[in-house]
Amino acid sequence: MNACQTGFNPEYHEEAPSLEELAELKGLAVLEFGATWCGHCKAAAAAVETVLSPKDLPHIKVFDGKGKRLGRAFKVKLWPTLILLDSGKEVARIVRPVEASEVQALFANTGA
Repeated sequence: MNACQTGFNPEYHEEAPSLEELAELKGLAVLEFGATWCGHCKAAAAAVETVLSPKDLPHIKVFDGKGKRLGRAFKVKLWPTLILLDSGKEVARIVRPVEASEVQALFANTGA
C-alpha cells in the first residue's frame, strides 16, 4: 500500500488504497484524508506527528478531493479527517485537530 507508513507519514499520496485493502488490515491503523495545500491540514501536521511518530502502527495518508472515491466512501467533508481503523473498520474519527491531545483522543478506548 503506497500511502502507508508506520508511525507518522509526512506525505499525502494520490494513490489511495481500496476498501478491500483496508478491510485486510489487522489491528489499529490511522487513515488520514487531506491535501498538501490545505491550511487546516498544515495546522494539524505537528499535532498528528507528535502523537503518531512514537506509535508502531500504520498511518495511511491520502490526498482527498473531487472524484476521490475513498473519501466519499468514508463520508469525509472537511480536512484533515483522521479515522482510526481496527482491522479495517472505523472505530473513531476526528476532524481538524490542532492539539496533540485531540489526536490522542482517537486512541481513548484502545489502550494504544
